[in-house]
Amino acid sequence: MRKAAIFFLAISLMIPLSGLAQKKSTSYFTSGTEFIFSFASIDNNGNDGGNVMRFSGFLHLQGMYNYDFNKSVGLFTGLALRNVGFIYNNPETGLKKKYRTYNVGIPVGFKLGSMGKTHMFAGYEIEFPTNYKEKTFNNERKDDKFNIWFTTRVPAFYNTVFVGMQFKYGLSLKFKYYLTNFFKQSYSEVNQDGITEYPYENIDVRIFYFSLSFNLFRDAHFNYTKEEMMHKF
Repeated sequence: MRKAAIFFLAISLMIPLSGLAQKKSTSYFTSGTEFIFSFASIDNNGNDGGNVMRFSGFLHLQGMYNYDFNKSVGLFTGLALRNVGFIYNNPETGLKKKYRTYNVGIPVGFKLGSMGKTHMFAGYEIEFPTNYKEKTFNNERKDDKFNIWFTTRVPAFYNTVFVGMQFKYGLSLKFKYYLTNFFKQSYSEVNQDGITEYPYENIDVRIFYFSLSFNLFRDAHFNYTKEEMMHKF
């Protein structure tokens, strides 16, 4: 049932909204996808290092409601589905670990520049993790893998900030930083010997990433003047 809900959210965000965007109005809807190159600042009981870049191209969907005061200043909010995580080569054990969550995000931000063309944007986004996955590799061989829906291994939500640049033809570059630790350090579990353990007690991980998005804030009625359209066709 939960998987069906996530699938329905994904399909909803993919619904074309170009008809609304073409209206001559200061408010409109846009949508887009995202390719994420993520890194992490890791403090594992006083030891740092071991982070490996992680690329993720699936599944990232974004739907945005835009309100432009004029062609230079605007606000936006919306809904996003995002696959975020990191890769860690543990220097103490030699094991490689891969972690990720599927998050539902609600951004709030502003835009400055030429709306529909080149402009900068920045803001805050709260993200709610839904599905958690963890993989363990030993000498490049997968030893363990599991995923859990709505686990307490991670916080109930992440606080994030972002800044980026939207270019003329719908391509945008964004940098995002997670203010919240990826793990919930108070999480506990009982091992086979009946002893309570805190696997993330001394681990502090702050994810940050660079991403490329397509058609994120592109409003069709700003892209071409009437003369440009006549010349185009």
